[in-house]
Amino acid sequence: MTVSRDAVRATVEAYVKAVASGTTDDVLALYADGAVVEDPVGSEPRTTRESLREFYAVLEPLEQEGELLTLRIAENTAAFHFRLVTKAGDQRIELSPIDIMEFDDDGKIVSMRAVWSQEDMLAS
Repeated sequence: MTVSRDAVRATVEAYVKAVASGTTDDVLALYADGAVVEDPVGSEPRTTRESLREFYAVLEPLEQEGELLTLRIAENTAAFHFRLVTKAGDQRIELSPIDIMEFDDDGKIVSMRAVWSQEDMLAS
């Protein structure tokens, strides 16, 4: 059995929404046990539930908006481009990474690699 395209799409859409305006628990619920996160690519991979919680907890109190821009699905892998806008007072910081995710048969994320660098963060 393999994961369906609909399940992958639903998880990606839920991920973008949860990262932008959900809770840490909302994001973690999308991950399979033993998942690995490398965000951004080249950073130390996070391999424990505790390290994932620490990573995503930073986002929870921020005022953000997220938008899925492009999604490609092949088998159990998705690559997608999304925009995340963080508002801090009068300032806006925009980041549009490309994430590559692999999924288990239940549509849970087993790996996520985010492709972006500091030069991709736009402040206005």
